[in-house]
Amino acid sequence: MKYRALITDIEGTTSRIAFVTEVLFPYATEHLPDFIRNRQHQAEVALELTAIRQLMKQPEADIEAVITQLHRWIAADEKVTPLKTLQGLVWRLGYQQGHFTGHLYPDAAEQLKQWHEQGVQLYVYSSGSVEAQKLLFRYSDFGDLTPLFSGYFDTRVGAKRDISSYAAILQHLQLPPGQVLFLSDIAAELDAARALGMATCQLIREQQTPGDHNIAEDFYQVEI
Repeated sequence: MKYRALITDIEGTTSRIAFVTEVLFPYATEHLPDFIRNRQHQAEVALELTAIRQLMKQPEADIEAVITQLHRWIAADEKVTPLKTLQGLVWRLGYQQGHFTGHLYPDAAEQLKQWHEQGVQLYVYSSGSVEAQKLLFRYSDFGDLTPLFSGYFDTRVGAKRDISSYAAILQHLQLPPGQVLFLSDIAAELDAARALGMATCQLIREQQTPGDHNIAEDFYQVEI
């Protein structure tokens, strides 16, 4: 076995970009305002609202001002952690109510199972919250795949194009970087991981711009 651990991105790697942009994001945008209004006093929601007010530098901002700020971040596609967390909470309801299932490419589902059986430690690193990541794999088109994964990382460890983010992940894994393979469709993310000595492979599923990394058109072509 060449690698002891594999870290995979989601959007454009395990799953269609369109699933996020055409299903998840519009669903969250539509349902987020009423979700917040109705649940603003629940602990897990109130915690994120406090974080948003801190980012706004308006600790006394009312709930409508917070919602307006969230819509601004959504429109600008900002990777703001409390926004991502709230989106994940809204998606949880959507998954639980059967409004959609988590899209996975068949090759991704099959190979993740096979790699797990071979003893490879599997992790996810995505801009979406850990909650959102777990939901996608728990309610996937292929059933609950969360038992396959050893852990999840999101923007709490840092931005995906920052070298420091991968340093934090490696510290958590306690593995030499050369024993860790990172899969993503974005060359700049792979560049950051490779700067620390991690192995990399770029998924070219949807006409992504290739970098100078190993390339695979699907998970079957990824060499472990």
